[in-house]
Amino acid sequence: MLKGYWIVRIDVDDDEKYKDYLAANVEPIKRFGGRHIVRAGRFVNPEGTSRSRNVVLEFPSYQAAIDCYYSPEYQRAIEFRKPVSSGDLIIIEGYEYPSTD
Repeated sequence: MLKGYWIVRIDVDDDEKYKDYLAANVEPIKRFGGRHIVRAGRFVNPEGTSRSRNVVLEFPSYQAAIDCYYSPEYQRAIEFRKPVSSGDLIIIEGYEYPSTD
């Protein structure tokens, strides 16, 4: 089964209020087996446009990534995020290289 990912690019306008979103998203992400692979680390942007923060979360499956986003718990969490940030979030299915065996 292929994993699922959230790829998030975000600008935060109020770091203090954004912490409420971070606290609220922990449980739904954990419940659906999500884990952070990238969380606002250093980056360069050699092409295109960028935002100030980049986040990648991995889920055990594409469906788990979708279910987490649309869960009532996560939908409540994003109500904390919306007034203090702007960004883009995509949910994407992972890829597995064909076996060379």
